Amino acid sequence: MPRLRVMRGKSIALGPGKADLLESIASEGSIVAAARELGMSYNRAWGLVRTMNACFASPLVASARGGAGRGGAKLTRRGVAVLRAYRAWERKAAAATSVETRVLRSHLAAPQRGTSRRGTPRRGTPRRG
Repeated sequence: MPRLRVMRGKSIALGPGKADLLESIASEGSIVAAARELGMSYNRAWGLVRTMNACFASPLVASARGGAGRGGAKLTRRGVAVLRAYRAWERKAAAATSVETRVLRSHLAAPQRGTSRRGTPRRGTPRRG
């Protein structure tokens, strides 16, 4: 699948990871829980939210501080619309490039034992040679 990014100047306003974060915030109702679900730190998640909110005409995520009333986060109307449009764009790009993707993948070498899907040695795997 193509990895699409929406740029605003030099900033990545939206990409696959940020879209995943938006989906997780929508389902979890919290940036902390979304970060935990995605295996990232709260600081990283909050930084991504700040970048997205700054790049768009209005925020994509609205958050309330914690405390006695327990805070939370949710997507704004713009956040829902942007996420929906991004996922549709991904689906259309994948469909439009499916033949080329299959052809390119058919030319890939088989993964070597002890390597990641990217072909790099896994940690702890002794190198030969």
